Amino acid sequence: MRTSEESERPGPGETYNAGAPTPARQAASVILLRGGAEKLEVLLVKRTPQARFMGGVWVFPGGAVDADEGDGDGAHRAAALRELHEEAAIALEDPQELIKFSRWITPADVQIRFDTHFFLAALPAGQEPAVDGEECVDLGWFAPAGALEAYQGGEITLVFPTIKHLEQLSDFSSVEEVLGYARGREVQPVQPRVILEGEVARILLPGEPGY
Repeated sequence: MRTSEESERPGPGETYNAGAPTPARQAASVILLRGGAEKLEVLLVKRTPQARFMGGVWVFPGGAVDADEGDGDGAHRAAALRELHEEAAIALEDPQELIKFSRWITPADVQIRFDTHFFLAALPAGQEPAVDGEECVDLGWFAPAGALEAYQGGEITLVFPTIKHLEQLSDFSSVEEVLGYARGREVQPVQPRVILEGEVARILLPGEPGY
């Protein structure tokens, strides 16, 4: 389930579920950007290989919403800020600095499921990301196309939603351009479907033939 084409299954954190769907846990993720009007780079952090879920995968900082963070948009923003600080040591003071970019719901055919709200944020002046060496063990700034090339070359491991976000971000040439696109845009949820064909799986997105 690592690409929209045929692939061996499962990918990291993508174990197939043949039974009743598992409820999707609310989550939030931050696509941190740098480059201003000149270029576009995104921050990816590497989860520790010892993690039971998506060990060794490069991801945007993020995680599940905590019960004390409430519900609705405010809860997602609070979780996004918390996870950005915990996983990348970046502090954003105002939740409204986050610009909603997308919402992805894990396919019903996968065991561990999340309903993840992705936000954009520019790297604050004077701050630099860092990892704690425990939950996350490495980080890197990547041009979106460069991250995809590193994945295709076997240098980093990515999962399907990260790949699709990087593909979308590759269409933009600067931070200002992508932020301008995202501001005021209505975000529609995306829930891929998994189609099994023997021992291989195909992931279909809304609007693709067969979805």
